[in-house]
Order: sequence, then structure tokens, then C-alpha cells
Amino acid sequence: MKRAVIIGTGSALPQRVLSNFDLEGMVETSDEWITARTGIKTRHIAGVGEETSQLAAGAARQALAMAELEPDDLDLIVVGTITPDMTMPSCACLVQKELGARRAFAMDVNAACSGFLYALDMADKYICRNPGWKILVIGAETLSSRVDWQDRNTCVLFGDGAGACVVTGAEGSRGYLASRLFADGTLWELLHLEGAPGHNPELRPNVNTDPSIMMYGREVFRHAIRAMADAVSRVLADQGVRPAELSLVIPHQANIRIIRSLAEHLALPLEKVYVNVDKYGNTSAATVPIALDEANRQGMLKTGDLLLLCSFGGGFTWGASLIRW
Repeated sequence: MKRAVIIGTGSALPQRVLSNFDLEGMVETSDEWITARTGIKTRHIAGVGEETSQLAAGAARQALAMAELEPDDLDLIVVGTITPDMTMPSCACLVQKELGARRAFAMDVNAACSGFLYALDMADKYICRNPGWKILVIGAETLSSRVDWQDRNTCVLFGDGAGACVVTGAEGSRGYLASRLFADGTLWELLHLEGAPGHNPELRPNVNTDPSIMMYGREVFRHAIRAMADAVSRVLADQGVRPAELSLVIPHQANIRIIRSLAEHLALPLEKVYVNVDKYGNTSAATVPIALDEANRQGMLKTGDLLLLCSFGGGFTWGASLIRW
């Protein structure tokens, strides 16, 4: 049976690095306060020429190069993002234009921090029907454009970046084994991002529409730990896999305390859990593919390894995916 197999990964980050010490001069906070609560030390902030589509295209070029493919080899481009360059066209269409991938059709997936996992699962479904396809899956964000830089509860958390992978079908036991994806729209107010005010006042969600990330951190923290742990348990049970059999876990990089709690739930040493939240902060849909690319290029993934990806984001959305590398 042919499975969806990742044959190339890539990532791209803006040049500017914003440290906790830089933030001390922008908002009432401190390096000690941020580090103790989040584990974040620095994050990358996009500048001119580093729009979401540009970062996504940069990560895509790296993934294509590793896969030894050309843009015209692609059949589909899927981008997980909540910060596209514009509402229309999609970020994926702009990536297609930037790459010159004329054969590929393109679409965005809006699932917040779970966007890459949702997009990867979609790619798996297409590969099941079209094993020869080459699909580019990207998670890309410029959250700096949606942050209130006077709100220390959110502005210290987020960064910009993009990660990508190329997926195709291959025979054997390797590849995408299973996933469990979830959503709960009843909790949307705990973590949301409104758009620009609409022209029809009857359809505006409230009078003071603020296109900045709004988050009730304590509640999000509580739900994130429980939801990711449940998704992981379910996908492992589906495949009859014990946590100890996992070679590496790549969780959403939102908060070091969430990551540690997940490791404790799985009874795994932190050495088996990939962590880069200290360098990049929370890049939403980009956290998992950036970490995946780093782990891949560092030689941490060997053929046959069991890799677990998991995430949690606004919506709420969450899920876990199991891959045999």
C-alpha cells in the first residue's frame, strides 16, 4: 500500500531578532518574567519583503531542493495560516505565483496553530487517491502584524516564520500512519483574532473590532494540555503504539510549560521532545514544520523512526499525527 511520505523539508525566518531585553524597552515586562512563564528568549519579526507568502516561498524552495523537485512538478500547494498577505487571493496562490508552480492548484487552511497538521492530513487524503502527486504543505505566519504591542500578555509570545514539506506516495511501511483532528467552536472567545471592520454594520461582531490577537492565557493553557494529551493518546491507541516506542515528539511550540506537561503525560524524557520555543516563540501554524525541518537537517530523524506531531490553536483546534519516517 502506498502511503504519504515526506521527501523534503524547509524553513524560513525573518532576519530581525527581537529579544526579551528589547521588549523591556517597549512594554512593562522583563526577561525574567517572560522566560519563567514561557521559556521564550527571542523571536523573529518580519520586515520589508518578508510577508507571509515570501516566507512561505522561501521555506518551500528549501523543501523542493531537498526533494530534488522543480516547482512545475507540484500538483497541489496547501498553506496553513491565519495571517495571509491579504484576504483574497489566498497565501497559497501567491506562493504558487512566487515559485512559478503553474501546474499546481492552491488553497489555504485556517486552523490557527493546528493549520499545518490540518493541511498535512489533507495532503494525505489526496495522496491516497493520487499516489503519484507531489504536494507542498506549508505553515507560515507573520503574527507580528496581528499583535497589540502594548499587551504584554500576548506580544511577548509570538514570532514570525514558515516551515514546509513535500509529500508524495511511496510503497512500504514508511509514511503517514494516522491522525486525530479536533475542533470546539464553543470556546472561540478564549483565543481569537478578529478581522478588519466590515462595511455592513449589521454583520460586525462588536462595536470595537480589534484586529489583534485576544487571549485568555490561563484558560487556553488548561485546555491545551488536556486536549493535546487526549489527541496523542487516541492516535497512539489507534496504531497500538506505546509512548516509549516514539523516537521523537514535535509539539506546537507555544509555551515550555505546556511542552513539559505533555512530556510528563507521555512519560517521555525531554530529550525525546523537540524544543525551539526559546529561539522563535510561538509562530502558530509554522512552529511544527520549522521544528520538523530543524530536526531533519540535524540528523535526528532516521528511517523507520516513529515521529509524533501535535498541536493546539485558536478555534479551538487541535490534533496529533503519527508518522513512520
